[in-house]
Amino acid sequence: MIKPLENILQLIIDKKIFENFPDLNIGVVVAKNINNNGKNDSILDMLKKEQERIKSNYSIEELESEPGILSWRRAYSSFGAKPKKHKCSVENLYRMVLNGFSIKHINNVVDIYNYISIKYMIPVGGDDIDNIKGNITLKYAEGNEFFTPLNSKDIMNPKKGEIIYADDKDVLCRRWNWRECEKSKMTENTKNICLVVEGLPPVSKNKLNYITEELAYLIKKFCGGKVSNFILNITNPETLI
Repeated sequence: MIKPLENILQLIIDKKIFENFPDLNIGVVVAKNINNNGKNDSILDMLKKEQERIKSNYSIEELESEPGILSWRRAYSSFGAKPKKHKCSVENLYRMVLNGFSIKHINNVVDIYNYISIKYMIPVGGDDIDNIKGNITLKYAEGNEFFTPLNSKDIMNPKKGEIIYADDKDVLCRRWNWRECEKSKMTENTKNICLVVEGLPPVSKNKLNYITEELAYLIKKFCGGKVSNFILNITNPETLI
């Protein structure tokens, strides 16, 4: 008898998401058997240069009216989050830089996706898929799921109706891309990852594909491994990872 492969996972966008966000495109980068050890000066130099560009070209006062930020503020408002309190991941990064703080080194993968995020003003995140239980689904929360925030041991529940990433056991990220979880965080020991690049208008599918391919290229260049990338949208809402 042939046994099913236990390590085949799927990334799925629930169809209800597309009822409110029909033009959503999500770029996916899957990398297996990577080397995430050490600190890479080339990545950190790229990240530093982008932070300098932000300080030269943007201001705190005008940030929320930028199209790439405004679309996410509207998305958050649509599911009951308050954008002044709960900011999308890329707005948090921009505000950090504009308030005089540097984006600190975490590990090579996170440094790379933070670089892509601020370069293109687009949310990017991901998970160590060796710590995932079942499939990853982007969906509306029921409110009874369990979530442990990054660098915390506290267990809490999402608000009913907020958008979350979840596996078959836990919430992986709350309020779409606002706060990631502890259990699937990436570390220097991480070997297998799934990254997402989240595109709402005005980001087109073609633009998102370009960004996703650059992210995949950088992961391959600096971390090695077997790297693949895909685009998920209303006509292609799931993929094997």
